[in-house]
Amino acid sequence: MAARGVIPGAKPADIVTVVAALCDSPDAATAETARATLAKLPAAIVNGALSADLPGSVIDKLCRAQPGDPELVSALLRMPRLSPETLEHLAASADEKRGEVIATNEQLMLQNPRAIEKLYLNKAVRMSTANRLIELAVRNGIELAIPAFKEAAAAIQDELIAEPSEEPNESDLLFTETAEIAEQVAATEDEDTHEVDDEGEEHVRDKFLPLHAKIAQMTITEKIRCAQLGTAAERLMLVRDPNRLVAVAAAKSPNMRDNEAVQISAARSVGEDVLRVIAMNREFTRHYQVKLNLVQNPRTPFTFVSRLIPLLRENDLKIIAKSKNVSGAVSQAVRQQLSRKG
Repeated sequence: MAARGVIPGAKPADIVTVVAALCDSPDAATAETARATLAKLPAAIVNGALSADLPGSVIDKLCRAQPGDPELVSALLRMPRLSPETLEHLAASADEKRGEVIATNEQLMLQNPRAIEKLYLNKAVRMSTANRLIELAVRNGIELAIPAFKEAAAAIQDELIAEPSEEPNESDLLFTETAEIAEQVAATEDEDTHEVDDEGEEHVRDKFLPLHAKIAQMTITEKIRCAQLGTAAERLMLVRDPNRLVAVAAAKSPNMRDNEAVQISAARSVGEDVLRVIAMNREFTRHYQVKLNLVQNPRTPFTFVSRLIPLLRENDLKIIAKSKNVSGAVSQAVRQQLSRKG
């Protein structure tokens, strides 16, 4: 009966606490019943419980069982014993409106920077909301563990931050539209967004022109977040962006895969800053083709090329030594390596 929430005479807070505790019952049937009950508790009981000082573990189970509307989230944020882990879960799983509710509680955000990180990396959270959070962190001297935080922080200082609003603004709509187009023109595993013509010039493939046009309308901060959260096609375009902050942010994306690193390391149109990021990533340089591409790419800083040359196969070294597409310093280093092998 207790697992079903039937506790005669009990207060709402006690009912919620008992049901939450029974979610961890060693009896599987009881635990399953309690979890189902917690997910469907009447609003009157939930609201009554939220007016009491619930334990942190009960708050956590309640928020996971009932994602709820913005009002429920707002009430949860006011709970004295809300744990950082629960707040992070709320931030990571929030939809657009719940994300806005969480982000507007600046004091809570400053006390829990990881929640800011979760919101920024949550695709459902508005672009304007993400910008305000980065600005909040910068203004208060907080460094976030977002791969491209330095780039986002540098860009945000040159842009006007929109005030919170109930409805998405133009920036939010553009970010959403770009994401939708990116899903429609998704690149296959080994497909690049660009192709090289007979004269060696790179051009955007026809398939990706609509996406390229949308990205061109974005501000620097929008491109940086797009680079962090977007698809492979978006990253392959943004690593070629003329703005260094954007290109580096794309190279630092936590979603980048090995096949993208292979394509980027071979591209002659990316800057040395991007190639430096790829060369410093141990996960990517474990792959032989990435090492070979970096050595052959004339834009790779020589410091990294010299470290990679001893790791290449002899037949590839012989080809590079005769190549006219590498610098004299690289050719000399390769010949010296061949001499040592000999």
